[in-house]
Amino acid sequence: MTRPGAMAKSDDTRRAGRGLVAIAGAKVWFIVTGFAIKLALPRLLGSPEEFGLFETAMSAVSMLNMVLIAATIQSVAKFVSEDETRAPALLRQGLRNQLLLGGVLGATVFLGAPYVAAFLRDEALTPLLRTAAGVVVAYALYAAIVGALNGRQRFTTQASLDATFSAFRTTGIVGGAALGLGALGALGGFAAAAAVIMVVALFVVRRDLFAKSEGGASWRRWVAFMAPIWLYQAFLNGCLQIDVQVLKKTIAELALAAGDDPLAAAARASTQVGFYRAAQTFAFVPYQVILAMTFVVFPMVSKATTLGDEEAARTTIRGALRFSLLVLLALAAPIAGAADGVLRIAYPEEYLVGAPALGVLVFGMVAFALFVIAATILSGAGQPALAAGIAALALAVVVGAGRALVLATGPGTDALPALAWGTTAGTTLALLLAGAAVYRRFGAFLPWKTVVRAAIAGAAGILVARYVPHATAVGALLALVAGGLTYVATLALVGELGKKDLEVVRRLRR
Repeated sequence: MTRPGAMAKSDDTRRAGRGLVAIAGAKVWFIVTGFAIKLALPRLLGSPEEFGLFETAMSAVSMLNMVLIAATIQSVAKFVSEDETRAPALLRQGLRNQLLLGGVLGATVFLGAPYVAAFLRDEALTPLLRTAAGVVVAYALYAAIVGALNGRQRFTTQASLDATFSAFRTTGIVGGAALGLGALGALGGFAAAAAVIMVVALFVVRRDLFAKSEGGASWRRWVAFMAPIWLYQAFLNGCLQIDVQVLKKTIAELALAAGDDPLAAAARASTQVGFYRAAQTFAFVPYQVILAMTFVVFPMVSKATTLGDEEAARTTIRGALRFSLLVLLALAAPIAGAADGVLRIAYPEEYLVGAPALGVLVFGMVAFALFVIAATILSGAGQPALAAGIAALALAVVVGAGRALVLATGPGTDALPALAWGTTAGTTLALLLAGAAVYRRFGAFLPWKTVVRAAIAGAAGILVARYVPHATAVGALLALVAGGLTYVATLALVGELGKKDLEVVRRLRR
């Protein structure tokens, strides 16, 4: 006879498994719809200049939104999960806090838009940033609701909301651009989608909004828990996206110094941003694919360190990092080898000038992804401040090196790979520092033999992808496949892949 406790545990396990699948599906859908936006907008907006203008504003507000979302969801989920009987009260408290925080940040973006536009040397950014201010407020409230759902393990509902929002966001952005309203129309569609999903989310939790419940967390506890997350996420997302702002400002200033009038300088800068963002779209692919690894590594390392099982922690670290490196390079090497063909798959011919930047930046994102995993390991071991400090230093290098290299190169298209090298320098430094910290704490990191073998295989994948003709979209796909297969075959040839790895794959397929 099955005991009630065992049945409850089994039910919880099944619910968690279904929830994980649902959330993973929503994340995949988010990535797919994100690519749909990136691929549709250059054609709908009509020019790299207009696309670059949209992406400058979008990347600026995205950095703020990602910080706000991560901190809010984690905070509300934590407090709700501690005592679900207080969930309605905590939800209401979270919404009040987020209304205040989101309102302040939204007002700051709205009122500060002219100053940000002046700093980036483009007055056309002012109405776009002011439109995006509404997104900040909506995201703040939406994140509180998602956090409450997460804390109560209502994963399927959470995933449904996220998937619905992805669809709304895509429809709004693409629809606004398709109406011929330009970058402002696309951002207006985004703001409308954010407002709609906020209302939908409030409707979903309407019972909790009015349910009787007492108790909550003090404001001091909210801030104490959220502040470190704010800092880490701010530095992390800055490393990921701030190079766009660096490029926009620096190119505009170089163009002004060369004698362009302010409008022409702004247009030249926006055009370069458009080319660079096209390259970023594909450079981010390895990072987006491997990001789920952080959700696995954190609890495993945290549990091992809590139990004092250092060997289990070391095994987890080596295995997770090895797997991540091999997967990352399997994607990055073919993309780098056939960079111009990759861009040809999705973008008009004029965007191919971003190919040299893609060939560099994709490896910068490999380093960034490995750094994020290493930082997650440090956080799981109780050292989140160290992870945040490394991210802050990396951000400084991304900004400083990127600007210096663009200034040295000039306002032409050569500035794009120069900026990519600056970003790669920052992310590589972050990986090295975080790797040293993890090794010092656990005595384990990436096995050096794996690094050498993966580098050899990656070089082979790059060469094959580069020399397979990819002057057409079909040719580019063939080059990617050939580069990827060469990479895997070389890994087997140098002894990095063996029977144990094949056995793992077989178990996963069962």
